[in-house]
Amino acid sequence: MARVASLFLFIFSLIALPYTQLVARPNIVLVMADDQGWGQTGYYGHAVLKTPHLDAMAANGLRFDRFYAGAPVCSPTRASVLTGRANDRTGVYQHGNALRLQERPLPRALQEAGYATGHFGKWHLNGVRGPGVPILGEDPYHPGRYGYDYWLSTTNFFDIDPVMSRNGAFEEFKGDSSEIAVEEALKFMERQATYERPFFTTIWYGSPHSPMRASESDRAPFGDLKESDQNHYGELVAMDRSIGRLREGLRSLGIEENTIVWFCSDNGGLKVEPSSVGGLRGLKGTVYEGGLRVPAVLEWPAVIKRGVRTESPASVLDMFPTIMEIAGLPESAILKPNDGVSLSQSIKTGRFGVREKPIPFRFQNKGALLDNRYKLVALNVAEKEYALYDLESDPSESIDVIDKLPQVAMRMQRYFENWNATVELSDQGADYREGVLTDPNPRRVFWTEIPDYKPYFKDWKKRPEYEGRLKSH
Repeated sequence: MARVASLFLFIFSLIALPYTQLVARPNIVLVMADDQGWGQTGYYGHAVLKTPHLDAMAANGLRFDRFYAGAPVCSPTRASVLTGRANDRTGVYQHGNALRLQERPLPRALQEAGYATGHFGKWHLNGVRGPGVPILGEDPYHPGRYGYDYWLSTTNFFDIDPVMSRNGAFEEFKGDSSEIAVEEALKFMERQATYERPFFTTIWYGSPHSPMRASESDRAPFGDLKESDQNHYGELVAMDRSIGRLREGLRSLGIEENTIVWFCSDNGGLKVEPSSVGGLRGLKGTVYEGGLRVPAVLEWPAVIKRGVRTESPASVLDMFPTIMEIAGLPESAILKPNDGVSLSQSIKTGRFGVREKPIPFRFQNKGALLDNRYKLVALNVAEKEYALYDLESDPSESIDVIDKLPQVAMRMQRYFENWNATVELSDQGADYREGVLTDPNPRRVFWTEIPDYKPYFKDWKKRPEYEGRLKSH
């Protein structure tokens, strides 16, 4: 009887525990749009675009009102997501650079911790440029080289009726690219849920990147816009619908409570009408807010209370350290130096205060440093030319206050220059076990120059996304 009573008390104590203590590790889904600007959501009151599913996700979770990409273009931000490090540390200086194999990426760390890992959609970390094509199974930089067990991926942006690569085998699909990526990702998640194995899933959309091609029904609400903008906003409609399908799919699998879904965009918005950046300065490719600040929402029903918002700055650089702490990974999982901070405790408590570590950027001899209300912009990194903005009173970065706040400016310049010096050392291989770069020139080549793709040219010339690239072949 005493043994039975002890068992009963043990079971009762488990029932009394919070949900998050009963479940070992959450599933993790990172979702990223391609060129969606900060202002392109319904919850920010966009003039023509409705995003009911993103809005619902924000209402049910945590909305970051000041969230930042790793850089103002796509491949560098993707490198920062997977490493927690500034893009120039990793060899991904520009769009289309390959991520160094010497890096210690997040999917590999989670794979080693027992997670099933899957990538779906745009990759753009294998050094292949041009419209997205299916990734070769022999590609030295395919997603599997970085810790993904399973991948259905393209080299770059992909559109309606895409050709994709399933672990190296090419397949043609029919339908919207965002919805295809989500449906295939849900099949992967369902397999893991069947065996009660935690999963890490990356869904990287190709929308609303050019070439913009939306269905007639998705373009219809934007009939007053020029055709390219109709397609741009139509792609966002389909992408939002796929987010609704993702959330519905998690609920149907019964795993939504302990699944983290973290959504953001890879860089700032494009030049479209109505504006993509919600009144911010600059666009994709610039280090002003319009090029770096992106929409971001995190949903984790078991932990996050409904409708939490924060204006505390956060970044894709924080994703790896945050997930590392939540999943209980060892400190050795992430390569040092890294540039983000863990947001784990803030996410769990819903309390965000002053950010202790500034957010740094370096891109094509320009840079920036974001320290809560102040932002230092390096107009020329090599020549040490700077501007300073007070984002609290001047969110559009219209007034340079560098002469009015010399102490703030000097402090931030000193921090940026010291940080930049560590990036220079990283770029020489100092961070790696070998102490040198084993791959000093990461690949950056158009796929038309890769011989293994040439047998496909004849058929691909008929495809609208490739015809321009293949005219001379």
